[in-house]
Amino acid sequence: MDLGPHIERFGRRLAEVESALSAPDAFDHPQRAQELSREYSRLKDLVATGQQYLKVRDELAGNRAMLASEPAGSELAALATEEVARLEPEEGRLAIEVQRGLLPPEPTDSRNTIIEIRAGAGGAESALFAADLFRMYSRYAELHGWKVEPMDSSPSDLGGFKEIIFGVNGTDVYRRLKFESGVHRVQRVPATEAQGRIHTSTATVAVLPEAEEVDVEIRPDDLDITVCRASGHGGQGVNTTDSAVRIVHKPTGLEVRCQDERSQLKNKAKALKVLRSRLLERKIEEEKAKYDAQRSSQVGTGERSEKIRTYNFPQNRVTDHRIELTVYNLSQVIEGALDEVIDPLLAHDMKERMSRLAKA
Repeated sequence: MDLGPHIERFGRRLAEVESALSAPDAFDHPQRAQELSREYSRLKDLVATGQQYLKVRDELAGNRAMLASEPAGSELAALATEEVARLEPEEGRLAIEVQRGLLPPEPTDSRNTIIEIRAGAGGAESALFAADLFRMYSRYAELHGWKVEPMDSSPSDLGGFKEIIFGVNGTDVYRRLKFESGVHRVQRVPATEAQGRIHTSTATVAVLPEAEEVDVEIRPDDLDITVCRASGHGGQGVNTTDSAVRIVHKPTGLEVRCQDERSQLKNKAKALKVLRSRLLERKIEEEKAKYDAQRSSQVGTGERSEKIRTYNFPQNRVTDHRIELTVYNLSQVIEGALDEVIDPLLAHDMKERMSRLAKA
């Protein structure tokens, strides 16, 4: 595929969006201005990637031409061979990034994200695994310059989490993390195991795009809000005032609790943010359910029953079951080096979407 014309088109659209944002009345309509700002940010990155792709493509073509014209075994041929080996993977990576720009953008990809991790099968070990996943995502966020915002947690006796909810704020957070939804399985010798036997435990991860007020309407009459004293570990003032907030959305029965902040108002705001995001996820899932055939072909539908990934500590192995990907660097992945797993998922999803677009 010749990507040059597409890169030129991205550049023209970037100039149009920049002009629209510079207009005197650009921010008279905040929602439209926000959409344009997001498009501008996406296009700016895309054009920069496109220019880098064209540069690498030209360098690669030049080195291939030199390799074809020079005698085998010559010094110039050897240098050209090294450059071709270095540039080919880079050209492929950049081409995928540019091709992704050809697809209609997912409206939630640029959103901040709320992640909910819950211990599953395996008792105390599953709660410890939930804590490991929280640390893994926190370190991944740090590597990408994202901000992690704790919202609520239910600690276990041994230092793990029965449940933990937190927000991740930054650029393209949901696009990179949305395929983490599902059941994560761990195989290892627990710290509590005296016989050295390998146990299998699970934890569930839910990744929700942060909802905006225009996405979901929440009527005050539909909410049952109660306050109580925070429980568990807390600093001075956290467990001595009625700061914890519990909200029940009566039409759906969804329940949210937040006790991370000392302020009741801040906890209420965080709880409403989580509730709004859960309602948005439900709305999105209802829409997707209308297209079951298409949905079944996608990576990571978000069904909680799916076992999406296995972390095998004895073999230092991570296996993503959706795309049959196996890497032997668990020790790095669990410390936040998730790109080696997430990038193939993004590439697979892009190929599926491109294929469907071509058939449409």
